[in-house]
Amino acid sequence: MTTHIERLIQQLDDSTGPSYDARAELIGIGSDAVPAIINGLTSLSGFGQLTAIEVFEEVADPRCGPALIALLGSDDPTVREWAAMALASLEIDGAVEPLRRAYRACLERATPPDWSEPDGIRWALTELGARTPVVPPLTARLRPTTADNAPGWPSAHFTEIISDLADHAQVILYSQFWRVDASGTYGVSGPALDWELDWTAPWEHLVEESRTWSLLEASEAPTDDNIFVTLTWIDRTDLYPER
Repeated sequence: MTTHIERLIQQLDDSTGPSYDARAELIGIGSDAVPAIINGLTSLSGFGQLTAIEVFEEVADPRCGPALIALLGSDDPTVREWAAMALASLEIDGAVEPLRRAYRACLERATPPDWSEPDGIRWALTELGARTPVVPPLTARLRPTTADNAPGWPSAHFTEIISDLADHAQVILYSQFWRVDASGTYGVSGPALDWELDWTAPWEHLVEESRTWSLLEASEAPTDDNIFVTLTWIDRTDLYPER
């Protein structure tokens, strides 16, 4: 069995097809495969490590925790991001401080805060209770409570939310639009505005720039009773975290 598991682990690297079958079989084997996957991680490429992370999440064996923490130091930003999110989804003990270090490392590399890696780490810290997003009162009040399947806020309130967040010194990073109907929730296209903030600028400037761009986006956004918008934003403490 050990030799068979080791062969499956090496197949995780083969993106031409075998990785998918190997992933499924390792998930089926379950916890018995976890020690071997941990031992084989360093022999895998970034693709194989990403697939291994998927196996870890499906099997949900906490013994993978130290290996996921080690992957936060990978040279591959996607591996770092997926490892961070897996640590949160598996609620791994002792993950908070390594995640904080990983986030500070992102900032030290001058990774823009709206890129997927820092976004994923912030999500992980939030899920683990180590980060509390600032949600101003109006923004909280406008969020629907009757439709549990509705993501975010009704798009009709988009402008109000933008102003509320900016008035409370929050920098809006991006927004996404969703259509909710009887058959489910679907992403819909929003305004194709290609805007980018200068992260070397003072915080107050970032707040106003994000307000301006977001309001322009709101002026072109889809609106209907079944259209909702989700926003991602950060606080000053996300850009200048305490050590």
